[in-house]
Amino acid sequence: MNKIKTINSDVLLKKQFKNKEFKKEYDELEDEFEIAKEIITLRKNAALTQKQLAELAGTSQPAIARLESGNYKNISLSFLRKIGKALNATPEIHFKKLKASS
Repeated sequence: MNKIKTINSDVLLKKQFKNKEFKKEYDELEDEFEIAKEIITLRKNAALTQKQLAELAGTSQPAIARLESGNYKNISLSFLRKIGKALNATPEIHFKKLKASS
């Protein structure tokens, strides 16, 4: 029987960051990925499935899957509030200064 080779995602990401174009695109999506990671962590800590979270938030499981993928386009503050309420949390929105381009 063949063994499936696995790789740690942090190791893979570190290798990918050596590619300047990948790093640039990742940095542009960093906030979306951070929100996704936070929601996944909160959901798992609450011992909820995506479907259960969707039911609590009044949305669909595919919407939760898109949100957790970091690939959710045009996410609204009201949607984040619904998710937060279902997870006993609240979104915190703020602005941060952009890094100077070189």
